[in-house]
Amino acid sequence: MANIEENLKEHVEALRGWGIPVFVTYPRTVAEGIRMVEELGVVTGTEERARQITAELWPLYRQAERLGEIRGRVRVFCPIWRNPYMTINSDTYMHDMLRLSGGENVFADRPERYPQVTLEEVATAAPEVILLPDEPYRFRKVHAQNFAPYEEVPAVRHGRIHLVDGKLLSWYGPRIAEALQTLPSLLTA
Repeated sequence: MANIEENLKEHVEALRGWGIPVFVTYPRTVAEGIRMVEELGVVTGTEERARQITAELWPLYRQAERLGEIRGRVRVFCPIWRNPYMTINSDTYMHDMLRLSGGENVFADRPERYPQVTLEEVATAAPEVILLPDEPYRFRKVHAQNFAPYEEVPAVRHGRIHLVDGKLLSWYGPRIAEALQTLPSLLTA
């Protein structure tokens, strides 16, 4: 297995050249992540297990979509790196997981998939929630203090800065179930 963002094309081609089959993934939405489970079931001969997993995931996906339509979206900032701060645009799996969980990514419209941002730009974007994941950068409680000087930011003013398991935001596949059961409560207005 390989992922377009994580593995080099020449490595995949070398493996294939040696006769080793390589399944390449690149899900940029939660639905694509669920479909990938189905495809992996076919590729690995575990279709029944894949059906069991997706039978749990699709209803959670549809439920999250309905809830998002009913309650609206909460403006959210989710960095993936620090020094410099980096975040995500709308062409990422994380963005779609946030959207599905009830979030509106404040940097969705940036042209770069992983734009660099300053804390001043975050303050101007006025997120209502800030999620600090533990991967790919390992944000900790001390990092929440970086936002303290920006008291006008709703997330800071209302104490809505949350440390989260980064796997919930960025690991597709079976973890989608836990993500859709956990993240929406952090984004409820």
